[in-house]
Amino acid sequence: MNQSATQARELFVRHGSNPILTADDWPYPANVVFNPAAAIVDGETVLLTRVEDLRGISHLTVARSSNGVDAWRVADEPLLAPAPGVKSEEWGFEDPRTVWVEELDRFVITCTAYGPAGPAVYLATTKDFVSVERHGIVMNPDDKNAAILPERVNGKWVLFHRPTTGFGTAHPGICLSRSTDLASWSPPERVMQTRPGAWWDSMRIGIGPPLLKTERGWLLIYHGVKQTVVGGIYRVGAALLDLDDPARVLGRSSNWIMGPLEPYERTGDVPNAVFPCGLIHDSHSGELRLYYGAADTSICLATAQIDDVLEAIER
Repeated sequence: MNQSATQARELFVRHGSNPILTADDWPYPANVVFNPAAAIVDGETVLLTRVEDLRGISHLTVARSSNGVDAWRVADEPLLAPAPGVKSEEWGFEDPRTVWVEELDRFVITCTAYGPAGPAVYLATTKDFVSVERHGIVMNPDDKNAAILPERVNGKWVLFHRPTTGFGTAHPGICLSRSTDLASWSPPERVMQTRPGAWWDSMRIGIGPPLLKTERGWLLIYHGVKQTVVGGIYRVGAALLDLDDPARVLGRSSNWIMGPLEPYERTGDVPNAVFPCGLIHDSHSGELRLYYGAADTSICLATAQIDDVLEAIER
């Protein structure tokens, strides 16, 4: 599909250098690299990437770039890997998100810790992505796709996540929980559910990158899955949540704003998948840089203007 046709049906424009990172860029053997969290540290773009090793077990490794596109410097060792003897981490760490929290003066990392009991929400903190402080599991299995808001709402921290235990596993949706200490969390509150029938997000949904605060509300970019006879198709949508009550949905895009079109998104370990976990907002230009996993195999970049995304939701 040519560029003009792609732009006519999607809000995000893929970077011409995609994929921007693959396993070939790694300083040690890896099967695939994908689903990165994103942050700005000392003027550089930092990606905390999911790396699947040759056993099939994932860990999280840091890559840095001055322009967020190329000349990546990949760390020689993981930042977060399973600790020996810890059952809840035995099968790895997956799909990180990271948020700068001014009150804590550090980044909060949320990811999925995977063990025999199932996937669980894990929390860690860092100031520089060189060292990390482990805080452990904050949501028990089965739960994943988690990120906190960068500030308290009505005195409480808010964690978005997708629990399935107790909610039925047929069509999991997005929930939130609240906390005063980042350790003990309230029962999940439903925020947004899948849509029925043939919709593009009818099978399951989960947050993409951490939510972004705007004047109009919290911008939620999420992934949605539609089941087909040959497997699921992962696409990207957007919604807007109330600033004072993030459980209240103000608007939700009808169409997906990005879906698998390019060969590197359609072919890989998980075909037909675009899965965003990282978002950088340039407040001066209004540009959104979306870092996503393509087909669970490589890392890619796409950009859009924030006003265009907000307008698509409000339409």
